[in-house]
Amino acid sequence: MDRADAVPAVDETRPHGPDPLPRTAFADRVDAWVLRIGEAASWLWLALLVVIVANVVLRYLFGEGRVELEELQWHLYAVGFLAALALAVTTDDHVRVDVVHERLSPRRRAWIELYGTVLLLYPFLALVLVYAGPFVAAAWRTDEVSQAPGGLPLRWAIKAVLPAAFALIALAATARLSRVTALLFGWPAPRPPRPDDRAGAD
Repeated sequence: MDRADAVPAVDETRPHGPDPLPRTAFADRVDAWVLRIGEAASWLWLALLVVIVANVVLRYLFGEGRVELEELQWHLYAVGFLAALALAVTTDDHVRVDVVHERLSPRRRAWIELYGTVLLLYPFLALVLVYAGPFVAAAWRTDEVSQAPGGLPLRWAIKAVLPAAFALIALAATARLSRVTALLFGWPAPRPPRPDDRAGAD
């Protein structure tokens, strides 16, 4: 088998639609894990809504504002947003310059994604992770709490979500990169598409 046969065939003329990247064993495992985390984190938005309504009712009906509820709103929003970033990488729902992206062939999109991930995304993730470690450690050592009277304790816990979320983004990006290299170079070995993937491509 020559190299051209090892690379999965794609429809170069297909407009932007179903994801043309092939599946890989590594990506399937990581994607399933990220999707489960994303689905679990989606309940945080319902919790955030309940907290906001409770805080509004307490403030305007009973004249009693709660600092801890206001801070809990920020914490829930932060966790939900950070968890969604990895999910967006996995499902390819993050923002792109679609007026350009949709006009490119799948292989050209893959090359752009390869260079963008390696030269832009990975360095940014590494930078955040390098500086987030001491950021969380300092909060842990000092047992940092909210500076507001009645605020939430354990400030290190919410700060620890930052490196955890960015590590998850790095894992999701690596899974997607394995799909990119499977398309461009035939490595790792691409898996056959699922039946529903074939239906979406028809």
